[in-house]
Amino acid sequence: MSDQAAVIACRDLTRTFIDGRLTVKVLDGVTLSVARGERVAIVGSSGSGKSTLLHCLGGLDKATSGEVLIDGQNLASLNEKARGTLRNQALGFVYQFHHLLPEFTALENVAMPLLIGNSPVSDARQRAAEMLSRVGLEHRVGHKPGELSGGERQRAAVARALVNHPRCVLADEPTGNLDQKTARQVYELMLELNRDLQTSFIVVTHDMGLAESMDRVLYLSDGLLSDQAGT
Repeated sequence: MSDQAAVIACRDLTRTFIDGRLTVKVLDGVTLSVARGERVAIVGSSGSGKSTLLHCLGGLDKATSGEVLIDGQNLASLNEKARGTLRNQALGFVYQFHHLLPEFTALENVAMPLLIGNSPVSDARQRAAEMLSRVGLEHRVGHKPGELSGGERQRAAVARALVNHPRCVLADEPTGNLDQKTARQVYELMLELNRDLQTSFIVVTHDMGLAESMDRVLYLSDGLLSDQAGT
C-alpha cells in the first residue's frame, strides 16, 4: 500500500526535545502506514514516546523532521487553518481522560466537532443524538459530564470522536482510567463502530487485551517502531 492510498502515514518521523544542554530524541525515524478500516495498537513503556507519536500523526505537535500524510495530504504543506480543517474532517481523538467540556451537555459536547466544521446546528444536534444512541447514551443526552459515570463519559468521548465519521481515530490510553469491566465495554464499542463505519484506529495502550484485539500490534522502544517487542 502506498502512503498516498493510506488513511494516515508517516515517513522517517523524528521528534527531538531540548532540555538545557540535553537533547532527547523521542522518535527516531518512525515509518507507519495505516489502511482504511485497519486497527493498529502501539505499545511501549511509559515515556517511550507513544503519545508524542500520536500527537505528531494528528498534527497536534510538529515533528522535527519527516513527513505525516493524512488522506494523502502532507501536513507540512498546509497552513494552520488548512491543518485544522483536515484534522476536523479526517481525524477523531480519544484520550485517557475524556476532556468533555463540563459546562455543556453530552449532546452539546458530541456536536462540537460538527459545529466547529460549520454544520447547521439542527443537523449537528441530530447527528450527535444518533451517535450517542449508538453508544448507548440516548437517555443521557441532556446530562453534563459531572452527572455521568466514568464509563458514560468515556463513551461520550468516543461518540464525539466518531460523530464526523472520521477516516481515522487516534486513541491515547482510551481505557486507562476505567475499571476492567467498563474498559471492556468501551473497547468492544470501539471495535463495533470500527466494523460498522470502517474507521481506522491507532490506539496507544498498556492494555494487552485491547492491543491484541487490533489487527496489528507495534512496539515503540528507543524511538523506533517495530512489530516485535524489544527490537
